[in-house]
Amino acid sequence: MIAFALFLLALASLLVWDFLWRKRRNDMLHYMPGPRGLPLLGNVLMYRGLDAEQIMGFVCKNRSKYGSLYKVWVLNQLAVFSTDPRDIEFVLSSQQHITKNNLYELLHCWLGTGLLMSTGKKWHARRKIITPTFHFKILEQFVEIFEQQSAIMVEHLQQRADGKTAINIFPVVCLLALDIIAETAMGSKIQAQMSPNLPYVQAVTEVTNIMTSRFIHAWQRIDWLFRLLKPGMAQRQDVAIKVMHDFTEGIIKQRRQALVSGEQQAEQQQQQQQQTNELGQKRRMALLDVLLQSSVDGAPLSNDDIREEVDTFMFEGHDTTTSAISFCLYEISRHPQVQQRLLQEIHEVLGVDRQRAVTLRDLGELKYLENVIKESLRLHPPVPMIGRWFNEDVEIRGKRIPAGTNYTIGIFVLLRDPEYFESPDEFKPERFDSPSPQTSHPYAYIPFSAGPRNCIGQKFALLEMKSTISKLLRHFELLPLGPEPRPAMNIVLRSANGVHLGLQPRAT
Repeated sequence: MIAFALFLLALASLLVWDFLWRKRRNDMLHYMPGPRGLPLLGNVLMYRGLDAEQIMGFVCKNRSKYGSLYKVWVLNQLAVFSTDPRDIEFVLSSQQHITKNNLYELLHCWLGTGLLMSTGKKWHARRKIITPTFHFKILEQFVEIFEQQSAIMVEHLQQRADGKTAINIFPVVCLLALDIIAETAMGSKIQAQMSPNLPYVQAVTEVTNIMTSRFIHAWQRIDWLFRLLKPGMAQRQDVAIKVMHDFTEGIIKQRRQALVSGEQQAEQQQQQQQQTNELGQKRRMALLDVLLQSSVDGAPLSNDDIREEVDTFMFEGHDTTTSAISFCLYEISRHPQVQQRLLQEIHEVLGVDRQRAVTLRDLGELKYLENVIKESLRLHPPVPMIGRWFNEDVEIRGKRIPAGTNYTIGIFVLLRDPEYFESPDEFKPERFDSPSPQTSHPYAYIPFSAGPRNCIGQKFALLEMKSTISKLLRHFELLPLGPEPRPAMNIVLRSANGVHLGLQPRAT
């Protein structure tokens, strides 16, 4: 009897604490719609039974039910979801609100606190260090690598291009993108396309699937609880992360050895004397070179500092690009008139000689291809949601949002909003014929985010997409074979059943 009374007292105390913990924020958000929550649990039961494939539909349904701004309690964490570009502009354009929301903490064990995850002084310092590596004079030298690696992909696809068989293009593009990012950003050839069972690629897939599960199931976000109740999954996560860390550490070691060799030093001295970019900084060929030679407040970056940036770029530089290229190829395969116009433009700019080298200027002249890419990114944004953390009360266009809020921006939903995009579910590249898309607000189209924390590699990604897609179209006709993709939230946007199309060799 005493034990039962103590239990009731403890429960009552917990409920009172929970009420008081939420009260200020609930009072401040009295104007904001959202599902009614339960004590302690909040709205966590809404996520029960959801998988990666259902998340996007779930988010779209909530947007229809509660509007462009609504609140959700996940256990004791408050989340505000926004798809109004006017509110989004305030948040993303701010130099103050740059801290990612705490869902990103799930990635800390993998990516550390590199450019993607850091905030404040560290983020500003890293952004300053890395920005010059995407100067157009350096990007120009990457075009040859795009071309070489795309040629390897074309060669591998030749034997599968029978015009009848549906090909899941996603894993093919994944290996290509991994080869490209390793060589351009790290200065290392890993030949992933020649070794499709590369442990690193398998490890990335394993970790992204586990992270998605932890994102959907709120209790798995609590690390000690995750390890207690899902020990097998936790062990697989740790093993996969170790594989990736060993992989990137190996690249760092290899590059460091090359940099300290006499030949490399002589080459660098010559480059430092003869080559500078427009910013007056020394021109370098790889992100890793920059990191190895950079310092913050007079101190060089530690090995851990370098590794977290390497891991970040190896993840962001191949996973998001793989998603973007794959879905774009799918859309081209389903729209023959678009494909014909693309081929005509490619012939006008590059000619009919498939062996002709492509230059940065050539890629810049593929204007219609750029429109096609932009429209594909609108329908299939590689990063469907992004978030910020408010550590102080914020007022957005007269609406107060309390400190301690995870502010989540639904890019996937925003890019299909009929208020800003006519016929939003249709693939219409012509909507980008003008310098700005057919939208009444500049922050309605943000597939690469926007503001000070926009995607630092977006120019790199667009060039890689143009090079790869134009290379495939010069050699193959893309055919509408295989099932429609089923969008799934796996950190980046993927398809639960792959991204399928057919290939038919073009006449010589």
